[in-house]
Amino acid sequence: MDNRAGEMEVFVQAAGLGSFSAAGRKLGLSPSAVSKAITRIEQRLGTRLVVRSTRALQLTPEGETYLERAQRILAEIDETERIVAGGAQAEPRGRLRVSASVGFGVRYLVPLVPDFLRRYPQVELDLSLTDGVIDLLEERADVAIRSGALRDSSLKARKILESRRVIVASPDYLAAHGAPQVPDDLDRHNCLTFNFRSVNAWPFRDPQSRTVYTKEVFGNVQANNGPTVRRLCLEGLGLARVGQFHVQPDIDAGRLVPVLEPFNAEDIELIHAVFVGHEHLATRIRAFVDFLAERIGRRGS
Repeated sequence: MDNRAGEMEVFVQAAGLGSFSAAGRKLGLSPSAVSKAITRIEQRLGTRLVVRSTRALQLTPEGETYLERAQRILAEIDETERIVAGGAQAEPRGRLRVSASVGFGVRYLVPLVPDFLRRYPQVELDLSLTDGVIDLLEERADVAIRSGALRDSSLKARKILESRRVIVASPDYLAAHGAPQVPDDLDRHNCLTFNFRSVNAWPFRDPQSRTVYTKEVFGNVQANNGPTVRRLCLEGLGLARVGQFHVQPDIDAGRLVPVLEPFNAEDIELIHAVFVGHEHLATRIRAFVDFLAERIGRRGS
């Protein structure tokens, strides 16, 4: 049986230190042994990973990809051994890559980062905020915060928050344009919408029949994330339909006012922490997901 993990370690050290001789000194191997280990990897993969020169090693694009994956695999091996050796009390450590939407990240994650790192000082947090849907494996994210229905059954998920959606406007906008009394009134209002949707249709529930229907809305501004729409709404540019968790503090402070509440469809936005599940889940991932459930779940709006 070949020692692929050992060869990965040799490659990672050589790439990180920039030479075969430096990697050999650290690992107790000769430079030729380091070179042969990397050559075996290249032969097995059928592609060149390293461009060898007298001055320094240079990774090919394939080498960069292999390095990133190898680092992650070796970290998981270390984590598994710590779990077996130390049981459930093993200290979470290592780089934790987290992806979340801009709105959720700004409202919830960023304020909690100091407390999380104080509790788990051996964790290095790599936080990416984007409103695009990412592939956990391709983007090498450990945890992604996602809203809406979960489509990938190969992933594990834990509910962090649920929030209804509301239509809101600023007091200044309502003073200037009046408050819509029924959904058809939206034809005369500026509706702030999202540019990643081909059609912006807002759902409503008829108060008498309880039937849910949708109404297409229009406006002169679109944006790609909740915080921007919220900001524009606060500036009095129009009506917006967003998750209540985005705007509850503004509603409480009177900066935004809910409208058309008798017609609210009461659709719930479910927000999950999503991760690749396996038998030995890294303690840093488990600790982070548990922390979110503890701190956000009890505060949800």
